Amino acid sequence: MTLKSLVAHVTDKERFTKLEDFVDFATAFLEFSATGLQAVIVSRNEPQYNFWQFKGDGSFNVSRPVNSNLMYLPADAGKAFKHFLPLLSAARASVAASAANRMTLNRTIYTLQQCIGIALDGLPAGKSNTARKINGDLFERLIRLTLLRAQIPCTTGVIKVPVTVDGAVAFEMNYQHDLIIKQGELVKAIGSVKTSSKDRLDKVFMDKFLFNRLTSSHVPHVAIFLNDVQRKGASPRDYGISATFLPDHFKGYTVKLNPLDGVYYFDIRPNMRTEPILKDHIRTFDHFLFNDVWGFLDHRGVPAKIE
Repeated sequence: MTLKSLVAHVTDKERFTKLEDFVDFATAFLEFSATGLQAVIVSRNEPQYNFWQFKGDGSFNVSRPVNSNLMYLPADAGKAFKHFLPLLSAARASVAASAANRMTLNRTIYTLQQCIGIALDGLPAGKSNTARKINGDLFERLIRLTLLRAQIPCTTGVIKVPVTVDGAVAFEMNYQHDLIIKQGELVKAIGSVKTSSKDRLDKVFMDKFLFNRLTSSHVPHVAIFLNDVQRKGASPRDYGISATFLPDHFKGYTVKLNPLDGVYYFDIRPNMRTEPILKDHIRTFDHFLFNDVWGFLDHRGVPAKIE
C-alpha cells in the first residue's frame, strides 16, 4: 500500500471494528515502512527512541517518538501478531503469564497503536488535532477489544450516578468513561484509557474521588496509558525526547487525595520503576491483563445505569 492509501485507511475509524483490523493495518504499515521511509532518526538523549521520517509523499514529516525496544519491525511482527490473539483467549490461565507472553502482549499492542499514530503523522500540516482525536479514539477501542477477546466484559459510555438527598434520589449526574468493566448491571471497575497522561492526570484521580463519594462505594479506578514521551528539538540533528509525566502531581494526588487502583503503561519510564510511590502504583500493562483485572471482576461492584 502507498502512504496515501494507508493514511486514507487510518483516518476512517469504521475500518477498525475488531482486533484483526488493527493487526491487518499494522502489517500493511510495517511492510510499507521497510522501503517507504526517508530516514530513521535516533534520539540524541535516549537512543532507544527513534523518529521515522517520511519521504516527499508524506511531506518529509517526522513521526512521534518510537521506542525501538518495544516496536516490532516487519521481520518479527508476523510471528508476534499470530501469537497475540490466541494469547488473549488464554489470558486467565496461569500458564499464559510467562515472561515471553508478557513481552509479546505489551510489544504487540504498542506496535499496533504506534502504526496508527505514525501513519497519522503523515497527514498534511494543520491536521494535528484530527490526528490526535483519531489516535486517541482508536487506542481506547484497541484496549476494549483486547479485553473483550480475553473474555473481560467491558464497554464505554455514560454512567448515570444517582445523588441521594435525605434518603431519596434527588437527581442524576452523568459521567463519561473510556472503560467500564461490568457484569450484568454491576460496575466492577472504571478506567481511563489515554495515549498519554499529559493534561489528563488530574481528572483520573478526581473521577475516582467523585464517583466513590457520590455512590458511597469503593469501585476500583485504573488508568491505562500508551506512553509519556514527546519529541523535542528544533531540527532533526537536535531531536530528542522529553517526558510528559508529572511525578510530583501523581505523588501528591496519591498521598493526599486517593490512590488509583492501578496505573499501567506500555512504554514505562525508568523513574516509574525506581522512585518511591511511583514504583508501588505504576506497572506495565501485562500486570493488568494477567493479574489485576481478575481481582476487579471479583469486586462486589455497584449497580449503575450505563448509556
